[in-house]
Amino acid sequence: MRTEFLLRRTRMHFPLLDVTDVKIRPIEKGGSDRKFYRIRCSPNQTLILVKYNLEREENRHYVEIAKFLEAHGIRAPKIYFHDAAEGLIWIEDLGERDLYNYRRESWLVRRAFYESALDEITKLHRLPESVCVEMREHLPAEFNAALYRWEQRYFFNNCLGRFFKVSESKRKELAALPSLREIAKRLASLPRVLVHRDFQSQNVIIQNGQANLIDFQGMRPGLAEYDLASLLFDPYVELSAAERSELIGYYRQKQTDNGHGADGQFDDTLELCAMQRMMQALGAYGFLGLVRGHEHFLRYIPRAMRSLRGIVGKIEDLKPLASLLADLPSSDPSV
Repeated sequence: MRTEFLLRRTRMHFPLLDVTDVKIRPIEKGGSDRKFYRIRCSPNQTLILVKYNLEREENRHYVEIAKFLEAHGIRAPKIYFHDAAEGLIWIEDLGERDLYNYRRESWLVRRAFYESALDEITKLHRLPESVCVEMREHLPAEFNAALYRWEQRYFFNNCLGRFFKVSESKRKELAALPSLREIAKRLASLPRVLVHRDFQSQNVIIQNGQANLIDFQGMRPGLAEYDLASLLFDPYVELSAAERSELIGYYRQKQTDNGHGADGQFDDTLELCAMQRMMQALGAYGFLGLVRGHEHFLRYIPRAMRSLRGIVGKIEDLKPLASLLADLPSSDPSV
């Protein structure tokens, strides 16, 4: 989209801004179909402009979700203006430092940021159903057995098929394993809360030492453990087993303090959610890297595959899949 048009719309909707020396530049943002721009009106005055695809329904609900999060004290960018006819949203600029940017800092530094991120996501997870009902019309389809099965097939088709070139007959055989269907049914049978859906390091902005959630347009009813797995098994960032264990303990304590203590199924559910999340991520990396041409996503396949191998290898009924994953070549010489 031409920047002249975006600047004209900005001036029209924000006539009081100092736009004497306004500058606009695109921001590269993952594999999203949305376009992001930083508009600098003066050295101390910036905005983020989001241009979204009018054909994708979930993009239309971003503003309603952002206002919902603000109303319930969950840190996220403020909405300044929404031009629904053009698919443009002007939002608060929280800076350029996300959780991913701190991946090489000491654990002492990173732990505080991760705990802040868990503080925010816990607020979302503990919202009562009566409050969540008001958002249903603005949310995508809830996590159910069909969606979990879709994530599994997404992995088989786009990661095992496109990236690793596993034959269609072998993929169909493994995708039909009864245990995979049972896992989807089991997860779908558990009580749901509101989840972010893509709670990973690049979707947590750190401003003044505090975490803020972004890219939440996929929010929907699901399992809290899915969000937790998304952050703790994030292929973009390497977390040690000890670090992961600390964060799990922190999250569980937060839930207990708020009267939402984890039940005896928590560890098993977290592991199964981690399996699902790794399948979804690996499917996305294969699709975005090989179909959409965003090849940088392919570099994260080895780390995500390492996590998936470890999880699947513990599930007795998934031995055929574990065997295939163990035999796959690795593009990461350290594995």
